[in-house]
Amino acid sequence: MIVRIGHFLFHWRNVLFPLFYLLLFLPAPAVFADVRLAVALGLIVALTGQTVRVATIGLDYVVRGGRGRHVYAEDLVTEGIFAHCRNPMYVGNALVLTGLGLIANSLYFLVLVVPLFLMFYHAIVAAEESFLREKFGEAYVAYTRDVPRWVPRLQGLGATLSRARFQWRRVLRKEYNAAYLWMTGAVLLILLHVRAAAPDRWDTALPAGVVALTLLLLAYATVRGLKKSGRLPDV
Repeated sequence: MIVRIGHFLFHWRNVLFPLFYLLLFLPAPAVFADVRLAVALGLIVALTGQTVRVATIGLDYVVRGGRGRHVYAEDLVTEGIFAHCRNPMYVGNALVLTGLGLIANSLYFLVLVVPLFLMFYHAIVAAEESFLREKFGEAYVAYTRDVPRWVPRLQGLGATLSRARFQWRRVLRKEYNAAYLWMTGAVLLILLHVRAAAPDRWDTALPAGVVALTLLLLAYATVRGLKKSGRLPDV
């Protein structure tokens, strides 16, 4: 049953997951009395998640984005960050979303939406594991015995990072859209906090926020333009 649910969620993830993003902006009870603490913790958690995603893509990336909105993988990748965690991209996503929930300082988001998001990912991973087990057989079963599903194994991580060639072009191609979305959301959430909690600082915060949003948009447009023009080839 969970595998069927996972296939369904995988098929509709591009519709369902943006809804989590929108829920960040709904009014909710605060987690921290000091919103500055919430923002600081949230940025640390979200940037940690982004770092995990960047390391995963830059070292040994697995094509597991689906084919025709169905679960698919070209190869069984067991190197790079995948030698330490079977689902590092999903771990990164969960950290980014949790970080945004902290930045929003939203109790509802952290106690309701984040657990629901994790349940969705659990089902998707079950569907992916079923596919991988069927396609790669004993090689995948052996991999699951050696590498944890969620909590990264830190042993040997330094050696992994030192011996691999990091592919910055691949990171830019694969990650520019997701990074732009969550960082833009973080800026908007911070602006909402300033307007609500420190209106006397609004005249200063608004121009700074506009500059930040403009820089993010310019970076997004630049990378997208390079990608579409072929000057940022896939590697």
